[in-house]
Amino acid sequence: MANNSLTKTYEDLPKIVKIILQLILGAIVGGIYRIIRYTETKNTTTLVVGVLAIIPPISFIFWVLDLVTEITGNRISVLAD
Repeated sequence: MANNSLTKTYEDLPKIVKIILQLILGAIVGGIYRIIRYTETKNTTTLVVGVLAIIPPISFIFWVLDLVTEITGNRISVLAD
């Protein structure tokens, strides 16, 4: 993947594939996406939210937020910059 980030690769997936991934593995995908995004942007808030997004009670909130932002904006965008 020359000059192509992992988050960019995920963002380039077809919308229906991302929605299906969110429905099935939403909490895990959202958390891992944010952790990888942190390695690309070095934004500490993104890392903290990524770790929190994997913790079960909190992961439900991010699962819903990520699903909604994937449907409406075609990208995970809540606290993922």
